[in-house]
Amino acid sequence: MSSHHIIREKQEPALYIHQFGAFNEEYLGQLLEWSPTLIVNDSVYEKAISMGLKVDAVVNASGNHTFQENTRVIEVKTEELDAVLDFLIAEQYQAVNVIDTKSNLRELGSYISEINIVVFTETEKAYAIKSGFKVWKPKGSIFKIEVISYFETSNLRQEENGDFVVINDGFVEFNFTTEYLFISEVL
Repeated sequence: MSSHHIIREKQEPALYIHQFGAFNEEYLGQLLEWSPTLIVNDSVYEKAISMGLKVDAVVNASGNHTFQENTRVIEVKTEELDAVLDFLIAEQYQAVNVIDTKSNLRELGSYISEINIVVFTETEKAYAIKSGFKVWKPKGSIFKIEVISYFETSNLRQEENGDFVVINDGFVEFNFTTEYLFISEVL
């Protein structure tokens, strides 16, 4: 038996590769599994093409490349990531996965109410959550939480180095009074 998946356009998160760094190709394969809209920074275009990827859009195009057929160019008036997020919001995407060498979610705070953003680096997956967020994690999973306000959680213990470790297999729940809490999971 085979299974067929019907993907509605823009139902899956878009994928924007800002910088590859030492990003794990297995994780990249997982992010590409459902054939998301793929946007790359001009500086990683050649590498993406050499990996056999179909690039849908390029941001910050320098004019040094002949792009694949039907590849759109996203013009940059501010920061590249801002231009990509503005483009995706205008195109009515609900979510985007970003691959970068650093996760600077705080700088993206103004976009969080308009589009779900998950930033992947070679070592972590960072995202903003709302109060009441629940996720199942195995014992020993590690969260890094930017503690800027009081929050309550279940099934987590804070280590001396500031990491939060899951105590037992099961759900971890976060409750707080601010609009968002920025967390990351160690990959």
